[in-house]
Amino acid sequence: MFFKRFYDDALAQASYMIGCQRTGEALVVDPNRDVRQYVDAARAENLRVTQVTETHIHADFVSGARELANHTGAQLLLSEEGGADWQYQYAAEAGATLLRDGDSFTVGNIRIDVMHTPGHTPEHISFVVTDTPASSAPWGILTGDFVFVGDVGRPDLLERAAGQANTMEAGARTLFRSLARFRELPDHVQVWPGHGAGSACGKALGALASSTVGYEKLGNWGVASTDENEFVCAVLAGQPEPPTYFAQMKRINREGPALIGESAVDSSAVVPQPADRLDDLFERGDVLVDTRSSADYAAGHVHGTLNIPFNSAFAGWAGWLLPNDRDIYLIVDSATWPRIGDLRRAMSMIGLDRVAGFFGAEAFAGRELDRVSLVAAADVAAMIDRGEASIIDVRGRAEYEQGHIPGVPNIPVGHLSARIAELPTDKPIVVQCHLGTRSAIAASVLLGRGVRNVINLAGGIVAWQRAGLPVTEAA
Repeated sequence: MFFKRFYDDALAQASYMIGCQRTGEALVVDPNRDVRQYVDAARAENLRVTQVTETHIHADFVSGARELANHTGAQLLLSEEGGADWQYQYAAEAGATLLRDGDSFTVGNIRIDVMHTPGHTPEHISFVVTDTPASSAPWGILTGDFVFVGDVGRPDLLERAAGQANTMEAGARTLFRSLARFRELPDHVQVWPGHGAGSACGKALGALASSTVGYEKLGNWGVASTDENEFVCAVLAGQPEPPTYFAQMKRINREGPALIGESAVDSSAVVPQPADRLDDLFERGDVLVDTRSSADYAAGHVHGTLNIPFNSAFAGWAGWLLPNDRDIYLIVDSATWPRIGDLRRAMSMIGLDRVAGFFGAEAFAGRELDRVSLVAAADVAAMIDRGEASIIDVRGRAEYEQGHIPGVPNIPVGHLSARIAELPTDKPIVVQCHLGTRSAIAASVLLGRGVRNVINLAGGIVAWQRAGLPVTEAA
């Protein structure tokens, strides 16, 4: 048996290839849109991708299952669980084979057993893998967003991100019953989840790539929980703010992602633009994203641009803040210019396909640049005491509830645009997060929406506490 894990750091997302070296067949589970990596990996091992599947209708990235099956001619296998509301709408058109609990299929001499594991989503399935030449006992389970290392999939996304009212508690109770089935697997079975630390699909995901059923029984709070009511309360508490783009991803992956071929990672399609185009693009309503560091953006930027630094969190914030129905242009520094293909790939992973071009340093020539003031905690406190500024905490709700500056309202970064009317207009607005990174993005959001006097609290609430200033602790 050949086994390979692919991991996308920007999405904290894992996909897998299982191959039979005797027959040359290979299965890919939970592929993302960059399908070339799977084709190349199979070829390097003298395998061919013959089957493609996924554990559920994903909410945090555009699935590559349809793309990879179309590219390779592989058989597409999709869940038929979850009821009428949770069926893949493109399954028949794509000629997909539908899977239900208890089904099994083979990849050469490797057996894959389908286990319905709802709770995170109604249609969710996991794959129990048995390397039959080695043993009749199962080797591992690919759990998708059902069981992670140290955590379990959140059951609240259908309600909080996709608008399915009154589904959180029911999903939590369904997840509890699915975990009882998981505990029945042999302790030696390896656990390979669909996400790692940093994903918004859970609240305490471990950084390790894999685990075992036995260890998760000991070290995973959700797997170890045997009281249903306590589990329901615990799994729904403290979940991170779900990005607004999750609902869009869910719809795209259910209806069927558009086929894009090689364009997702083709940097030649994103061409440099002359600086004199900037004003025309603004007038046309296109989106301009400054991908430089927060410090560089604060020191000087083109009015009306949104700052999303190109780092490991770029894809998530791009999903939160950028539309997928308008052309997007990027502003890059000299270090990022050669990595335009990486930027385009990161955006394509979450359905932002309309990247139309980019600008370099010449975009700033001859222009009067806007700036963002970076102010120390003690100075911000003095401004507030004198009534000279208002302050907003732009962290997630769970972070805010763990401790915040007294009297400061909470509006997470991703919701600022929708709640702009709640902001005071008679004094400067200070934005504050944990260390100052998210508040820098928040400052650019406010500036882009016409709020002119924005201040970023240097060092965030950490600097505030180090300065000995008061914080309201969690109850």
